[in-house]
Amino acid sequence: MRDPFTSRPGAVGEPPQHYGSLLAEQRELAAGRAIVDLADREVLSVTGSDRLTWLDSLLSQSLARLAPGESAEALLLDPSGRIEYAVRVVDDGETTWLLMDAGTSAGLLTFLDRMRFTLRVEVADRSAQYATIGALGAAAEDLGSSHVTWRDSWSSVAPGGHQYAAVDEHPATDWAYSETLVPRDALAAFADRPAAGILALEALRIAAWRPRALTELDATAIPHEFDWMRSAVHLAKGCYRGQETVAKVHNLGHPPRRLVMLHLDGSDSAPVAAGDQVANGDTVVGRITASALHYELGPIALALVKRATDPAATLTVTTSDGVAVAAAQEVIVPPDAGAEANVPRLPRLGAVRRE
Repeated sequence: MRDPFTSRPGAVGEPPQHYGSLLAEQRELAAGRAIVDLADREVLSVTGSDRLTWLDSLLSQSLARLAPGESAEALLLDPSGRIEYAVRVVDDGETTWLLMDAGTSAGLLTFLDRMRFTLRVEVADRSAQYATIGALGAAAEDLGSSHVTWRDSWSSVAPGGHQYAAVDEHPATDWAYSETLVPRDALAAFADRPAAGILALEALRIAAWRPRALTELDATAIPHEFDWMRSAVHLAKGCYRGQETVAKVHNLGHPPRRLVMLHLDGSDSAPVAAGDQVANGDTVVGRITASALHYELGPIALALVKRATDPAATLTVTTSDGVAVAAAQEVIVPPDAGAEANVPRLPRLGAVRRE
């Protein structure tokens, strides 16, 4: 079935990346007057009376008592604590819906199907039946209460979570983002609404320091590196795969990398893209995960850099064309993140105590 949003005047891409007015689309989206077609996102459903306690035992978030209509975010970790999948979770009282980025649901579906054993749960891929529409603020309410809607908790620290960002006011304080599931055969009814492209949503997401699976994750990513502990990890829940690493890094260690937002020098109009190297002087310290042109902040990006990278240093991003772009850091995860246990140091054996 063809995505009806792609037939709109000026639409570029499927689903549309933009409609020809990138900065104006951002303003409308930020003001809650536009929606975003996310028809390439994927959807899994979990049914059965054991669904919530089962998911609770597997994922990083506390889900056993998730009430109908309540939203959450969770991670599936490998035994070493590395992130395999990021999941947006909402339950409607009969079905738990797992909303996922494009191309990320197949592996999770296989894993969940293997883990059912004799429990009363069924897992299904519903991506062919349901499309996702994104919105900020009031635009989500206009989509109708009859549809399942996941509401992002990134604007504040979720119960059981922990924030590493040391700021007086988090840039996501007003991040009232949501995703609504709409039957694909009913999608045309929303195609005449004011709309913004995916690039507009990306710019606002980056400015809110909001990580997502498709852009930020790699094979060694752990939650602490992205400040994902604030929304997707419950530190006081029962056991789940990878919990030991989560606790060890949080209480005793430091994440090896940290997410930063970069303010890019746009004087050369050099396009910075995901994967571009980030350097401090002659030393490569990380990579760009996502970049955008923000309607107020100008060119910005998220980057994953080595923990010890000097937060005050002006970094350099090298584009695929070899252009060096200066980048000022905005600290998201500070270098001293972790070691929250405050374990007292024991005196050395044989040390003389001086009064």
